[in-house]
Amino acid sequence: MGRFEGRVVVVTGSASGIGKATARRFGDEGATVACLDVNTIGAEAAAVEIHRGAGQARPYRCDVSDAEEVETVIARVAEELGRPAVCCNVAGIGKFARSEEEPVEEFEHILRVNLVGTFAVSRACLPHLLEGGGSIVNVSSSAGLFGQPYNAAYCASKGGVSLMTRAMAVEFSRRGVRVNAVAPAGIDTPLTKQFAFVEGTDLREYQKMFPPTGNMAQPEEVAALIAFLASDEAGYISGAVVPIDMGVTA
Repeated sequence: MGRFEGRVVVVTGSASGIGKATARRFGDEGATVACLDVNTIGAEAAAVEIHRGAGQARPYRCDVSDAEEVETVIARVAEELGRPAVCCNVAGIGKFARSEEEPVEEFEHILRVNLVGTFAVSRACLPHLLEGGGSIVNVSSSAGLFGQPYNAAYCASKGGVSLMTRAMAVEFSRRGVRVNAVAPAGIDTPLTKQFAFVEGTDLREYQKMFPPTGNMAQPEEVAALIAFLASDEAGYISGAVVPIDMGVTA
């Protein structure tokens, strides 16, 4: 398939997990992919993989929590690759923690990467998207749709992403830019492995977070959904936060 031939696609968090799978998916469909990540080596590796397939790619070191750096990087992308037509906000961090013990600085950092970073990258891409039409696809989470224990910071950040997605979809509905989000749960990624259970807690408290089948999905399955939402085939979809969780949020 070549749904994105001739289009420039920005993907954050492209060094691993869902971000890397998403970058590769767009590359396989003919896009020129800007692989953004704070992990320069990982972004470079993702770009190399895309070059081996049907697409073109270039890595960019970018800390999405730094708004000035984001503006600089997106300006470089537009200058070097062309006008971004798709913006995929995948970069994210998180961990379980007792709310009475989690440092405020840690809480703020999770919000700055997951929520403020998503806004900063979208804001930097929007002038280009508005210029000729385009799409933003954010990665929220099941944690952005219902409460989870020991996960206040991540829930707050992803809940913000979900509502920000809907707000921006309404704002830009008449201006040629669609904004959607995916809400995964139980995906086999390095980020998921960082969520170690809090010592001394009952494992039954975490039960609702995970698919009843006990199986985790692969990042490529989420990437396929992201690519669909960004494509012309989803041209009448905007403001959606689509779960991909085997019934966790059903």
